[in-house]
Amino acid sequence: MDYDLLYKGFYSPITRIDCGAKCAPYNEKAVPFCCDTRHAVPTAYDAEWDYLQSNTDLWHLWEVADEKEYARLRSKTPAGHVLIECKGHLHCQRQFRSLTCRSFPFFPYFDKMGIFLGLSYYWGYEERCWVISHLDQISPVYVKEFIQTYHSIFESKPEERASFLYHSAVMRRIFGRKHRAIPLIDSQGQFYKITPHNGRKHRILAEYLPKFGPYRVAALLPFPDEIL
Repeated sequence: MDYDLLYKGFYSPITRIDCGAKCAPYNEKAVPFCCDTRHAVPTAYDAEWDYLQSNTDLWHLWEVADEKEYARLRSKTPAGHVLIECKGHLHCQRQFRSLTCRSFPFFPYFDKMGIFLGLSYYWGYEERCWVISHLDQISPVYVKEFIQTYHSIFESKPEERASFLYHSAVMRRIFGRKHRAIPLIDSQGQFYKITPHNGRKHRILAEYLPKFGPYRVAALLPFPDEIL
């Protein structure tokens, strides 16, 4: 894959505002959750890591003193990927963000027939990630770039589909057990709820999707914009 081309085609911010500034106050380090490796450790394809090493000093391989924690995350990391860490959000070089940084908190969602329907999110971050509670703020341009980029990745690396097929199936199982609908943003930027057991799609306005954690509490306050 041509990572220089991929990066140029997937550059738009998720929202028009700095979403990291919205979530950071809820993190004890005052750092955006997605930039804090205590919460999320980025990965890079092996070839992507080579590209980053050749073009920037922003990144290094992730290191942690807890060997069990390293082994746990390494066991969950697909073959052909490395765990990486940057110098920190204050030193970000946006042109050299990894693909996982650009896509977070979203992943490509596939239905039971293996069709790439659009974007859903990593549900484990519902109570931390501001974007997940404000899906109505997502840029349509970002959605378009996300989908185009992953189509390119799947064409170049067909085996990558398997990881997201599996992750989509896990999401259906977990959300089905909890009797929850799966949120989806399609290629046209439309929002849907998907019934896990039969895959039925129900169109919905993004502002009616649920909020989580402190963002749900803040939304109930008289002047939520002063908090959010």
